Amino acid sequence: MIQNFETRGGPEYGRKNLPKLRDTLKKLKLDGFLVPHEDEYQNEYLPDCNERLMWVSGFTGSAGAAIIMQDSAAIFVDGRYTLQVKSQVDNKLFNYESLENGGLTGWLEANTKAEHTIGYDPKLHTPNALEKLKKSSKAKLLAIKNNPLDNSWTNRPNTPSSKIKIHPVEFSGEPHHHKCTRIAKLISKKNADIALITSPASIAWLLNIRGSDVMCTPLTLSTATIDKHGKVQLFVNNDKLTKELRDYLGENVTFFDESSIENKLNLLSGYRVLVDPSSASSWFFDTLKDSQAVILKAQDPIALPRACKNVTEIKSTINAHKRDAVPLIRFLHWLDTKAQAGKETEISAAKQLEEFRHETGLLKDLSFESISGAGSNGAIVHYRVSEQTSKTLSQGSLYLIDSGAQYEDGTTDVTRTVPIGKPSDEMRHRFTLVLKGHIALASAYFPEGTTGSNLDALARMPLWQNGLDYDHGTGHGVGLYLGVHEGPQRISKAPNNVALEPGMILSNEPGYYKNGAYGIRIENLQYVTKPVSSINGERKMLSFETLTLAPIHKSLIDTTILNEQEKAYINEYHKTVYDKISPNLSGKTLLWLEKACKEL
Repeated sequence: MIQNFETRGGPEYGRKNLPKLRDTLKKLKLDGFLVPHEDEYQNEYLPDCNERLMWVSGFTGSAGAAIIMQDSAAIFVDGRYTLQVKSQVDNKLFNYESLENGGLTGWLEANTKAEHTIGYDPKLHTPNALEKLKKSSKAKLLAIKNNPLDNSWTNRPNTPSSKIKIHPVEFSGEPHHHKCTRIAKLISKKNADIALITSPASIAWLLNIRGSDVMCTPLTLSTATIDKHGKVQLFVNNDKLTKELRDYLGENVTFFDESSIENKLNLLSGYRVLVDPSSASSWFFDTLKDSQAVILKAQDPIALPRACKNVTEIKSTINAHKRDAVPLIRFLHWLDTKAQAGKETEISAAKQLEEFRHETGLLKDLSFESISGAGSNGAIVHYRVSEQTSKTLSQGSLYLIDSGAQYEDGTTDVTRTVPIGKPSDEMRHRFTLVLKGHIALASAYFPEGTTGSNLDALARMPLWQNGLDYDHGTGHGVGLYLGVHEGPQRISKAPNNVALEPGMILSNEPGYYKNGAYGIRIENLQYVTKPVSSINGERKMLSFETLTLAPIHKSLIDTTILNEQEKAYINEYHKTVYDKISPNLSGKTLLWLEKACKEL
């Protein structure tokens, strides 16, 4: 892809479209309507035809929701988007609210009345989320079969219909029919007859297929069932199918148009159907209940096997990260030289990095829209640069670049913070605190059964000891040529009961953000493995192996607040970067890397 830097969303969307929705709500005699960011597939990235929250409000972030009442409206975002929402959404039309500390449930409890009727689209809400909303709302929440927002949306973009592509076993490490057999055994262990799979990422992993229905993630929008014998029914737009795909999947997979899924679910009377209430929409549960199926609420049986990468997948993603290191290091060299002149912008820098990645000849897509933030824009955690907001990389500032790539053998995600000119003492101090937290997490040994929430404080402790913190998670799961944000594992303050297991890929990305001044984040990807050195203890231990290979800018490191172990970690990491990547570089870039990787 070539990242689009034109402004999407913005206040005009709400000014134009909010009245249209309210007119439709009046006709339906509804006092309000819930508009989540999520679509029918619960994906992070949505096709244009499903960008409902953007259509009604102008907000383009990847997490959020709105409540539209006849005489008021509120939009909810998390800590990543508190600045972005103010620039994109008209505060005369929407009140800004937080998803945390009460969020939608708190708003419904405080602002609704018993005589109110608030509509929702059951295809856009999971039963877990909906149950919380219903408990807190004084108003009646009513499922609406035909989404009134969709009915108000004129000139709505077409649904995607890209052809499905086969993901080679040389990268997946396991044939699809073996995976089906493995998942079927898990279904039987749950005493279920069949599992309903609503996650396109799970379907992609199960069948070793990929698509291009949404940006940045190689997904085919579809739904599937798999029974306890490993037989699969795939519900997908027929235009996406090819003879090659049908032959590849064989008799084990039966194809149906997506519009037929309701009829097929109605045939499951008496069947024990496993469904994930955290990812499948309420509509599926309502439909299965009406069909008199026996509903077993449990985690998507594919989620954990998908998260635990096999040996082939780990080797593949190691290769992808080594490949991605070359354009990344070329870019960091460019930042340290040409970009120091004060003529480059956030957009020209992001374009330069993408161009370097394209020159590998193997780039399939970006794994997300690059976060290219100079100066105060770097303090916006999930900032999206546009022609209107782009700043110059000017002297005395910090530049934060969070970017990633999709290759057929792996997905990358890396953040580096670079000084433009001479950094201040405060910048160096804050950067080094973030670095200390990053090293603490990367170096951790932890017993089997440890969750990401058990480890989160390691990355925050140096900041906490200085009265500082950051308002985002420390680590997210990452897919293998799939989503750059993948569950069920994560590292964050929020409680998580999923134990970290060998083969799981996670990010390590503590940060610090000074509103109106600068942002700092250091992010590498790492995977869970057994410790390299033996520990003669009583319990089996795990550790992390770093995947990302790119120097950390030494001029931002205040070595006086690093201990000897932390210095040794940086030196060893830089030695690894140089040893593995220097054979693929030459000329001035190689000389720069040699200097960048010299011992502290």
